[in-house]
Amino acid sequence: GRAVSVAVVIPAGGAGSRMGGVRKPLLQLGGEPVLARTLRPFLARHDVAWVVVAVPRDMLDDPPAWLLADARVALVEGGAERSDSVRNALGAVPAEAEIVLVHDAARPLVTHEIIERCVAAARDGRSAVAAIRVVDTIKEVDEGGRIVATPDRRRLWAAQTPQAFPAAMLRRAHARAREERIGATDDAALVARYGGTVVVVEGAPENLKITTPADVALAEALLERAFS
Repeated sequence: GRAVSVAVVIPAGGAGSRMGGVRKPLLQLGGEPVLARTLRPFLARHDVAWVVVAVPRDMLDDPPAWLLADARVALVEGGAERSDSVRNALGAVPAEAEIVLVHDAARPLVTHEIIERCVAAARDGRSAVAAIRVVDTIKEVDEGGRIVATPDRRRLWAAQTPQAFPAAMLRRAHARAREERIGATDDAALVARYGGTVVVVEGAPENLKITTPADVALAEALLERAFS
């Protein structure tokens, strides 16, 4: 069949508060910035026509050369919240994009297989979230720290990214959320709220999000293992 045109949106506008002020996308991982690694598997795909990265203002004013090395990459200013960054980036995605992937800037170990599973679901008109089955027993607790419930683990998945959407569906969900002043940390939750079908596809434990210095060490170890 005909190739479907894909746009990738990467919210990287955060201030890195949990990293002692170092922006996560610019942390070094195996000798290069996390964000450079994050972008690579998407840019390796022929169906990816646009990559829009939402970055902090100062990075927009003075972008590192490696970030703009591929002509498909465009930068926009990030917002206060992740959903604002996604919406800003979505505004820069051309109308002809048929599928939009949203991916965390700080998930540099995403694989071609995971991306493909997400895109395949979106080609069928569904939205998809990469996720892994929860292996730990999860406890729901109240404000006082008391356990109030133990959900059935068999029904629980831990969401990762990418999340993939038919473009029109994601645009509509963001427009409605804005009208209703609903903030959402998760685009899939927005799409589901407005009636879109969202499915999980298999992610991987290695597809981790770098949020603390310990995660950098773990990601380095995973990289070494993968390339040794």
